[in-house]
Amino acid sequence: MSSTIGQTGYGTGMSNQGQGESQMTRGQGGSMSQAQQHSEGMVARTIEQQTAKLPSDVFLWAAMGSIATSATLRLMGKKDASLFVGDWVAPLLLFGVYNKIVKTQGSDRSH
Repeated sequence: MSSTIGQTGYGTGMSNQGQGESQMTRGQGGSMSQAQQHSEGMVARTIEQQTAKLPSDVFLWAAMGSIATSATLRLMGKKDASLFVGDWVAPLLLFGVYNKIVKTQGSDRSH
């Protein structure tokens, strides 16, 4: 049994040399990249502008606070409240990742 994972080079950081034109311009005439053709709407742009104002570590500290609060509630015997607060950890960390991506890449930045 042979594996085909990684043979296309997608997601591995490898270029698509020898595979013809790239997926970004195929069927588009090769003049504009896909990122240039699709832009974010007003709502997404506004959210990204506001989100980028927050330091990324705010979300990390909020997640850590959620873990500590959840543990404290568990020790106090409040199991349901502990589970509720503990469920905040993953979304807070994801918001932090989104925040970092918006700051470094943005939705409509061109290089």
